[in-house]
Amino acid sequence: MTIRGVEATYVESGVRPLEERGGIAPYRFGHGTLDTSDRIVVRLETDDGIEGWGELNPILSPESTKSVIENDIAEAVVGRDVWEVEAVLDEFSWVDPYMANNPALGAVEMAMWDAYGKRLGEPVHRLLGGKCREEVPFAFCLGILDPERSRAKAREIREMGFTSIKTKGGRDWRQDVERIAAIHDEVGDEVDIRIDPNQNWSVEETVRAVSSLEDAGVRLEYIEQPIDVDKPGALKQLRSRLRTPIGANEDMYVPHNLSTLTDADAIDVGVVDMIPAGGLLALKKMAAIAEEKAVSLTHHNSFDFGIKTAAILHVVASTPAYDLPPDTTYYALTDRFIDDPFEFDDGALPVPDEPGLGVTVDREAVERNEVSL
Repeated sequence: MTIRGVEATYVESGVRPLEERGGIAPYRFGHGTLDTSDRIVVRLETDDGIEGWGELNPILSPESTKSVIENDIAEAVVGRDVWEVEAVLDEFSWVDPYMANNPALGAVEMAMWDAYGKRLGEPVHRLLGGKCREEVPFAFCLGILDPERSRAKAREIREMGFTSIKTKGGRDWRQDVERIAAIHDEVGDEVDIRIDPNQNWSVEETVRAVSSLEDAGVRLEYIEQPIDVDKPGALKQLRSRLRTPIGANEDMYVPHNLSTLTDADAIDVGVVDMIPAGGLLALKKMAAIAEEKAVSLTHHNSFDFGIKTAAILHVVASTPAYDLPPDTTYYALTDRFIDDPFEFDDGALPVPDEPGLGVTVDREAVERNEVSL
């Protein structure tokens, strides 16, 4: 069962406006605003006609991402058996010495697992060790809003069944404290709150912001990457000065940094992502590191279109170390790229049991939303 070809398609979807139930656009974060989401959808075909699918957000540009997938990665995988994941990862490591676990490879590896599962007639979670949970709860992601709007959306989110909210942080920590306090005042301990300042704060600003919330009785689930990446010493200092758990996200995109941070006792939570990590197998390896150091794990969100959502479900369901709800914005997409789109029930999604990733890509939706390059 050899790989015959790999192709990449650039697609775009709108994001539902804030006025709609579950809507989040315009989605404001520390470095900009988002009204649409764009992705590269990867289709892998084997010599016996089986298709495997993957997805990723573009690297540098859609054109460069498509070129890397259809040229560099295709050269490494075409002609190989679809189950040769480790061999492909090893062979491809030379392509980019500055980021060995290339994000583009993560989407192709996802497609390899999908095709292999279909060939065997087994869901991917069985190939990864078998599921230890039947459903996975998710955290609702909300951009930066004023306090009153945040309060109203928090109530809406809770009524939708979610019990975890992730919100972004901006460049003024005082405004962020006011906003989080409003969310907590509205939903109290019914909902866990996590905040991601996207590296916008200094160490002292982080201490002042989180201490203010702690003094007010607001217990955050964790604070994610409040300061510049690649500063384990500073993160460790924050852990010693605060009661709130400290998480790292962008730090996880640097190879071997999870080991560095856990060895330094610098984090309580790792917010990982299979795309920059290099695929599903990479997440399993990261879980072993985190579990040994008693560090919690969750999965990052980048406006996934459903294929990657399914892949997240299979990894999280088969890996006990992923003990915190993954982030998601899936509910807010205006178009769906899989047949039988996922529907949240009390903020959770069931783990697919169909072969492969357990989803069928809607080819018409891909073609309808394709953006010419």
